[in-house]
Amino acid sequence: MADKLVRGNSDDGAIRVFAAITTDLVNEAQRIHKTYPVATAALGRLLTGAAIMGAAALKNDTDSLTLQIKGEGDIKDLVAVTDSQSRVRGYISNPYIDRPLNKEGKLDVGGAVGQGYLSVIRDLGMREPYIGQIPLVSGEIADDLTYYYAKSEQIPTSVALGVLVDTDGSVLAAGGFMIQLMPEATEEMAEELEKLLKEVPPVTKMIRDGLDAEDILFEITYGFSMLCENKFIVPKYECKCTRERMSARLSQSARTSSDRL
Repeated sequence: MADKLVRGNSDDGAIRVFAAITTDLVNEAQRIHKTYPVATAALGRLLTGAAIMGAAALKNDTDSLTLQIKGEGDIKDLVAVTDSQSRVRGYISNPYIDRPLNKEGKLDVGGAVGQGYLSVIRDLGMREPYIGQIPLVSGEIADDLTYYYAKSEQIPTSVALGVLVDTDGSVLAAGGFMIQLMPEATEEMAEELEKLLKEVPPVTKMIRDGLDAEDILFEITYGFSMLCENKFIVPKYECKCTRERMSARLSQSARTSSDRL
């Protein structure tokens, strides 16, 4: 399934949704960084989250959004940078992580990240960038982005991210979605949507079952009257910098965050 990012809204404007397939993007990141499976899943989830958030939050070609995780686990530092067209790049300080599967039998991204902080840096060309920071709630990345929106932006949000890695280390499927409730949403609508999301299959299963980005958008909002925009984005891994330059950017972002928070 080709990489694609779509957005949609309910007829009444109460629900906003972004859905993305990023398999090629994450495969390219894996190729460049030569990541082991746990690192591939961690970096792929963050890159996908950044691509979705960039499409949601950035308007101008010069805007950028950076997601930075500093954890106490094996990964240590993880960063993803995107523009308004979901052209992303990323860095992971330890790409060669090998951990046992977690208790659910899945790649242990949360254990590899550990406790720590997520910083969101949004540069809109103003005098100072907007910086938000939260403690990690699980290290699984989707949970942490969901918590960021609730804590820092007070927007009821659900984020789901997935990366399925093959036995040879390549990526079989990657993608995610973000669904948000706008001020027009009612409590009943929120409860109905919460029940629906509990029944939604994992993102990677939907992709492996042949669903494209539009299909995923309608699958996660089944029963609601939704409109999918005709415009879409093709998210890409696009980096002109070396690993050393990205590492330097990570260190600079860390200093900026500590200075301003």
